[in-house]
Amino acid sequence: MASEPSGLMEDLSAASVCQPVPAARKTMAMDRVFWSHFSPNLGPGGWVTGALLVSLGLDFRMGVLAILLGNFVGALPVALAAAIGPATGLTQMEASRMALGTIGVRPPSFLNWIYCVGWDAVNNVPAAAALVSLLMLAGVPTPFWLALGVLASIQMVASIYGHHVVQALQKYLGGMLLIVFAIIGVTFAVRGGGVVQAAHPVGLATFLLAVGILVSFNLSWATYSSDYTRYLPANSDPKRVVVLALSGLLLSAVPFQILGLLTAASIAEPSPTAVIASLQHAMGPLGPLALAAIALSSIAGNSFNDNTASYSLISAGIHVPRVAAAIITASLGYVLAVVGAGQYATLYTDYLLVTMYWIAPWCGIVLADWYLTGGHSAARAVYGQVLRPPAGWKRGATIFVVTSVLTVLLFSTSSLYTGPVARWLGGADIGYYVGFLVAGWWYAAGREK
Repeated sequence: MASEPSGLMEDLSAASVCQPVPAARKTMAMDRVFWSHFSPNLGPGGWVTGALLVSLGLDFRMGVLAILLGNFVGALPVALAAAIGPATGLTQMEASRMALGTIGVRPPSFLNWIYCVGWDAVNNVPAAAALVSLLMLAGVPTPFWLALGVLASIQMVASIYGHHVVQALQKYLGGMLLIVFAIIGVTFAVRGGGVVQAAHPVGLATFLLAVGILVSFNLSWATYSSDYTRYLPANSDPKRVVVLALSGLLLSAVPFQILGLLTAASIAEPSPTAVIASLQHAMGPLGPLALAAIALSSIAGNSFNDNTASYSLISAGIHVPRVAAAIITASLGYVLAVVGAGQYATLYTDYLLVTMYWIAPWCGIVLADWYLTGGHSAARAVYGQVLRPPAGWKRGATIFVVTSVLTVLLFSTSSLYTGPVARWLGGADIGYYVGFLVAGWWYAAGREK
């Protein structure tokens, strides 16, 4: 059995990840659902994504349409997944054992751990660049690797403390960042430049690629969502959970991406260095405030990543203490950020797209399993009967593997590989939509009554 935690420290044992949160500890306030889905999106990633749309050839009107459509499509499954946490008391990966089996959950859990490591790097590259610039203004020249190490260490400590500290960071640091980024956004929108006009009509393939990037920006949180709702009381209203999660995702992602779109004309390229330079220029004497906000934003985002990564590594069958899992994740994320910093735009685009090929089928299966069983019969009448996941490798795991592989081979579009269907569609990438729908339908069609 898991040991009793003390203070803010979440239980450090591997066993605590695999068990439901005891009813006595399910005391989380409902407002934390909003903050845990809002704060991780506060950062330069949204700005970079908005600017990236212009580099793909979209004008302002088509860019806004892509932002609204892509974010809603990507955020809705995440919000639906958030409702699984209160009734089960389980992390997102552990809850998916019901569809995949105790062995079948290991491949997506391991992929999610790798995925969290990658997001560590994606978030930390611009944050470390901002910290270097801020320290330079203060007359303290600092190498990139050292600034990155400082941020990664803070994030790692937060993730070792676990859920309770991560949730507190989302609320209080997120609230502060919201105010600062609102000031930055208004100033940057006014001074940053004019609306971009397209030089030629946007083709369907380009528009679908843009929407796909935006879908993935939010859908990528689907593997995390109930990690941060499982401490809610088991009888929490699932509709309210869904609305708060959806609001948090959309109200953070959409404004930031539209600002990136509005100010793309003044950004040399969709990269962290260019965005940071433009922010400094537009903010004038408030430039240091912008740099500090960007640096701090990675702490909110990556404490989230590192904590979920520690859960996922344990769910993958590697039963190490959470401390070890958090240290391993943060260390690998640090190395990846140092190595990939010079290829940020390409890595960022490919990373967002490629990860969707396994997340989308997994999400389709898990949501079909949950919502077609009445929330596993309301999580066995809310703990009245213990949820017992099926042992071994279940058909849901087979569907996950087959669908993921086939969608990559047939539909993917990236700088690494383009599938035959994507080439036939002129480069349009619809693999994640196909993966989500096919996996969900396949699982639902063969589900036992």
